Order: sequence, then structure tokens, then C-alpha cells
Amino acid sequence: VQLQASGGGLVQAGGSLRLSCAASGSIAGINTMGWYRQAPGTQRELVAGITSGGSTSYADSVKGRFTIARDNTKNTVYLQMNSLKPEDTAVYYCKLVLGRRIGADGYWGQGTLVTVSS
Repeated sequence: VQLQASGGGLVQAGGSLRLSCAASGSIAGINTMGWYRQAPGTQRELVAGITSGGSTSYADSVKGRFTIARDNTKNTVYLQMNSLKPEDTAVYYCKLVLGRRIGADGYWGQGTLVTVSS
């Protein structure tokens, strides 16, 4: 399984960005896709996850601002990020796990950098 992320960039505070991550390879059954992020000097943290059935979860810090969605026909997950803040600056990584637990071992995409200027 390979994951290809895209959509990062530089945006001013209050702006929006949309990240995409397409999965390819042998993906069957229930799976969960999600986004993590890692800022310099910090641990990687979960931002949002979505199961193949459409159940979502969000970190408290992004609730109401970020929306995760997926297109199962394309094995693609999206992260719509609105009202961005400088503290959202990080490298964002997509992840796919088999099953419903986004924290389980899985497959990672390459990171995409999001920079939010104040």
C-alpha cells in the first residue's frame, strides 16, 4: 500500500487549505484513514480520522475548523482546513490502517508541509 499526499503550502492566518491523500495497492475490508501532524520539536499528533464507513474523529484543537472526508471509490482522504492558525503549522502526514483504530500500525504517506503565517 502506498499513500501520496498533496495540498500543503503557505497561507495566512484565517485562510484555508485542502489536503488530499490517495492510497493505492491492496486495500480491502474495513479500514481507517487519517491525518497526523508534527511541528518542529514536538511529537506527531493525530489530527483527524475517518473509517471506511464514514465515522469521524477530531483532535480538540481542530474541531469546528477542520473537516475530514473520504471518497472510497478513489481510496482518497481529504482534510479541509479552515480558519487556520499559526499553531497549525506542521508537516502533515496521512495514514491508513486496516480496521477501525487509527492508532494501530499502518501505512504512512510522505509529509506535506503546511505553514500558516501570522
